[in-house]
Amino acid sequence: MKIHTEQEMINFGKNFAKNLNFSNEPIILELIGDVGAGKTTFTRGLAEGLGIKEPVTSPSFTISKSYAFDDNKTLTHYDFYRLPDPGLMQEDLEDSIKNNHIIIVEWADSVSNILPKNRKKIEIKLNDDNSREVTIL
Repeated sequence: MKIHTEQEMINFGKNFAKNLNFSNEPIILELIGDVGAGKTTFTRGLAEGLGIKEPVTSPSFTISKSYAFDDNKTLTHYDFYRLPDPGLMQEDLEDSIKNNHIIIVEWADSVSNILPKNRKKIEIKLNDDNSREVTIL
């Protein structure tokens, strides 16, 4: 799917949220893409689609951020870009996988061994014309 604008990426995230199937299992999304590809923009749209009113920002420096929605659900957004060895954050992610409803992981190479095989992967590639090519793997 080709996305041309920031608003289109937000709308893609909103629509993605509407199609999520909540069950007893957590929903884990691995976002793949270079810096500036639109991973956090997608996450903002997803959060809007879930009814989260709090501003969603990149967790690049805090490593993770959590947002409550629907009274008892949580969206937790991880960014392991600066952590080639996740250390204690790996334990935090493992706890989130057990307890949270939606988990988004960016730069997952250092924690891929603990992520479930059935996670959804969304690859976002930045094109020369500043559009994005989004592929759900």
